[in-house]
Amino acid sequence: MTEFARKVPLRAGLLTGAMARGRGEEGTRITVMDYNGDRFEETSATSIDECLAFKDSGGVTWINVEGLDDPGLIESFGERFGLHELHLEDIVDTSGRPKLEDYGDYILVILKMLYPWGEGAQIVSEHVSLVIGGNYLISFQEGRGDVFDAVRKLIRKNKGRVRGEGADYLAYLLVDAVVDGYFTVMEGLGEFVEETEEAVLDRPDRTAIGDIHELKTDMLYLRKAVMPLREVVGELVRGDSELVTDSTGVHFRDVYDHIIQIMDILDTYRDIVSNMLDTYLSSLSNRMNEIMKFLTMFSTIFIPLTFLSGVFGMNFTYLFGKDWYWSYPLFWLGAVLIALGMLLMFKKKQWL
Repeated sequence: MTEFARKVPLRAGLLTGAMARGRGEEGTRITVMDYNGDRFEETSATSIDECLAFKDSGGVTWINVEGLDDPGLIESFGERFGLHELHLEDIVDTSGRPKLEDYGDYILVILKMLYPWGEGAQIVSEHVSLVIGGNYLISFQEGRGDVFDAVRKLIRKNKGRVRGEGADYLAYLLVDAVVDGYFTVMEGLGEFVEETEEAVLDRPDRTAIGDIHELKTDMLYLRKAVMPLREVVGELVRGDSELVTDSTGVHFRDVYDHIIQIMDILDTYRDIVSNMLDTYLSSLSNRMNEIMKFLTMFSTIFIPLTFLSGVFGMNFTYLFGKDWYWSYPLFWLGAVLIALGMLLMFKKKQWL
């Protein structure tokens, strides 16, 4: 899953869960951003009580929880912010599909975030939950690391409209950042599709067919992450909830268009990979025909020679080397060398 965002190489078959990064050893980290048009405060919290101190600040409070390995902490957030117990299960269930739940007082958005991790060119798939309230937003992440740095910079430097808008606009920025990350993944995936297609045409071997199957698996995973997200953003666009203003709904419509574009790209890649499999089988068949053509020509040359030697039986009175002691061992040495030479030739032509 070629370079990822021109920095990290992407290879198929490397979509992994955030659990694979030793996240449990890092523990849970809580950060709080509280802001309005004139004020901004950012801090790290060690308990939920520190987060609640910003709840009635008069601005927008963004509480970011990195790590889901502390069930007691998640339950505490549920009790203090009035989250339904079934929604808490959705937050910690990292295998859940993207969805939206409107509970009246808050909106729960579940989605999958993709981004590169480390020097091993892995693309991390991370479970992210957004709880959108009237003047607060709580984001629960499966592990540390995300694609929200650009949003944080906008808040810190008071750029754009974020400091003058509500929690729904912050939710739009976070969802938009996740969708932009999908474009980065699709770019790297597209480069790998091209590389695999060239390999299938040049050298249709076991490695090529393995890459094709890995591509199909990764695209299936991406489709399962993107298709439900289209439904989630579609509900936000319709503006059925009082927590999402009409002006923010317009911005979500732009995100919806981006998701449709990603799905179109995925469908195109799926068609290419399906055709790639047909191309592989066709190339393999053509290659086999070339091999059979060569072997047929080779056999045709020796058919009359074999016929003549069979008719006469090599029963000549004067036969070269007939009475020589080393003639029989040299015969077998020549036969072995000829066999080895043919095997080397077949291997050089990649027939073995």
